[in-house]
Amino acid sequence: MFSKQTVRDIDLKGKRVLIRTDYNVPISNGKITDDYRITQSLDTLHYLISQDCKVIICSHLGRPDGKPNPDFSLFPVAKELTEVLGKQVQFVPDCIGEQATKAAENLKEGHVLVLENLRFHPEEENNDDHFAEQLASLGEVFVQDAFGVVHRAHASTAAVTKYLPSVAGLLLEKEVDTITTAIHDPKRPLMTIIGGAKISDKIEILKRFMSIADVVAIGGAMANTFLKAQGHDIGDSLYDKEDLDTAHEILNQAKEEAKKRPFVFNLPFDAVVATDIDKTKPTRIVDWSAHAIADIENYPKRPPKTSAVIHAHEKILDIGPFSGAFIAGEIQLANTVIWNGTMGVTETTSLQGAVGPYSHGSDLVIQALTGEMGHKPYTVVGGGDTVGYVESRNLVDHFDLVSTGGGASLELMSGHKLPGVEALLDK
Repeated sequence: MFSKQTVRDIDLKGKRVLIRTDYNVPISNGKITDDYRITQSLDTLHYLISQDCKVIICSHLGRPDGKPNPDFSLFPVAKELTEVLGKQVQFVPDCIGEQATKAAENLKEGHVLVLENLRFHPEEENNDDHFAEQLASLGEVFVQDAFGVVHRAHASTAAVTKYLPSVAGLLLEKEVDTITTAIHDPKRPLMTIIGGAKISDKIEILKRFMSIADVVAIGGAMANTFLKAQGHDIGDSLYDKEDLDTAHEILNQAKEEAKKRPFVFNLPFDAVVATDIDKTKPTRIVDWSAHAIADIENYPKRPPKTSAVIHAHEKILDIGPFSGAFIAGEIQLANTVIWNGTMGVTETTSLQGAVGPYSHGSDLVIQALTGEMGHKPYTVVGGGDTVGYVESRNLVDHFDLVSTGGGASLELMSGHKLPGVEALLDK
């Protein structure tokens, strides 16, 4: 249960409300190419408008390095909000100072104002008190609804709460509540699917799920490091030498967990390989003795050599069809699944614009998670690459939660407190 006050817990009628949203959206030629974070914020905005609030939106966009840069202006966001809200949304070319103050003071009830990019000021990321105080002077109440940044202690997530009564928006409440429940009180069996490039990026979430999940399935480039640790020749595949000791540690932890309780730790049994990520390159499937990897009890003995090997010039770019089918089968037995990290290089699309040559593993996972194979578990999707792939397939609505925050979801899943949430009023 979410422990912080939300917009529903306080009187907001007719008040000037400063709301922090996460509108860090991709923009090309002045047009927003992915509006997911905007659409996810609408429930809170509609609620504030229904309360006749004067809504003042602050956000960041990109990495402008603490100075104004027209490439990172939030003006296109104000235009997009005008369309989706069905009312004129005002824009002011700064987030503090005389112009911002005047625009906020003149704002009418039920109207919306978008401030310019917070990160045009270096004080934002420095969590500067004076900057936060200037920002807070624009409103009477502060609403935090930017889940994607609440793991950062910035002026608009931490310091601003010193100067205004601060509560959560509906999106923040939903994200934190859903992820927390999925971890602390899941409907079991609980399965987690973890991909991505580096073990070090997800070491804490890995170790946590090793002790609480019933099934842990590994994919993506991080699987290469585990395979290397097990003695497999992975050719020219990406892996981290620095993470080999960590991989050994996690494999040993898997062995111990399997002794104590029913527990499955799943590494790829086969892989899609090519000489280059280029989508025009020929691919082939390599199967390197599934039984040797699946039997965690045999670790750390070197698996027997097979005739199916990865050549020195080849790279592992996706899990193979047998591995994908095995994960899909495990999904059919799970009631709660947390997915963070794609199974292959999903950024490479096919020549026809359909599923890319290295996306078939992730696509098979999606089919299993969305009920195409019969059983549909409760699913939480997090991580920038995973969310991006799900969005590209227009499948967001098929999952119970597709998180708007990559780093924040990782931090929350790892058991860390989020500064931007901790700073809000308790219920």
